[in-house]
Amino acid sequence: MNETFHGWATEEPGQALKPFEFDPGEMRPEQVQVKVESCGICHSDISMIDNAWGNSTYPLVPGHEVIGSIEKVGEQVKGLAVGDRVGLGWFAGSCLSCQPCLSGNHQLCSGSEQMIVGRHGGFADRVRADWEWAIKLPEKLDPASAGPLFCGGITVFAPIVDFDVKPTDRVGVIGIGGLGHLALQFLNKWGCEVTAFTSNAAKQDAARSMGAHHVVNTHDTEALEKLAGKFDFILVTANVSVDWDSYMAALAPDGRLHIVGAVLEPVPVSAFSLIGGRKSVSGSPLGSPATVAKMLDFCARHDIAPVTETFPMDDVNAAIDHLRAGKARHRIVLKS
Repeated sequence: MNETFHGWATEEPGQALKPFEFDPGEMRPEQVQVKVESCGICHSDISMIDNAWGNSTYPLVPGHEVIGSIEKVGEQVKGLAVGDRVGLGWFAGSCLSCQPCLSGNHQLCSGSEQMIVGRHGGFADRVRADWEWAIKLPEKLDPASAGPLFCGGITVFAPIVDFDVKPTDRVGVIGIGGLGHLALQFLNKWGCEVTAFTSNAAKQDAARSMGAHHVVNTHDTEALEKLAGKFDFILVTANVSVDWDSYMAALAPDGRLHIVGAVLEPVPVSAFSLIGGRKSVSGSPLGSPATVAKMLDFCARHDIAPVTETFPMDDVNAAIDHLRAGKARHRIVLKS
């Protein structure tokens, strides 16, 4: 029997979202259907609304930081049941048969299904995804604010695990926004010495309250020069170009500059800035389902949560305008 989902969609790039009804089609046996309680708004949603990455299809229902309760399960679903409260992020499916999937790196699956690429996402009353990407939410976490963990949170948590960041490491975080404010919390509780880099002086006190031991103004060239050779790991959460040469110089031998912010311009890095100190530049998408679960347990253990503002789902356009204007502190959650 066909169903009708109700959501908010944009018909063309950059346009406001309007109420939208759609038939999700037949539910696949490996899928769960989730009744949406809330959904975070991410800059990636705006990029998809604007077709900034060239992979949007319209009408488009954005939303990929979903918290909700399972109301239907397919016959091949494992480990989940009707009534379970789960979270969903950028990924909505993976093939489960390729080498990355079989090695536990489902986020690297070339056949992955992405929540709002060629399908409709969480700015709706219901959403579907393959069971492996629907992760149970620990009871200790507040479901009202947990949605952003499933994109912003795992984006910055996964590199800590994947690249074996150690509690003894000195780590820098560039950008103290939706991603960076979570990175500070994670790294502080991980045991690292944490330095926040921000161009906004108003964020300095907030950065310290969220775990930064040191705060450096990114426009202070002299301060950056004094940090040469200090950092084992620098995490770039900003989505704009920065002074790449200064941050490469700030890395210690064997240091890594890791990019998770969607910087659209090429990153100019000279070979000699890498060779002499055996340094690395890398990037990553989100994390595997297992790493998402690990992150949630870590958050529950250390009382880590996104700093959020809440809007009703019906006020989605006002919420998007708030984010576009750079006023969000630090993540926005739409409540159904």
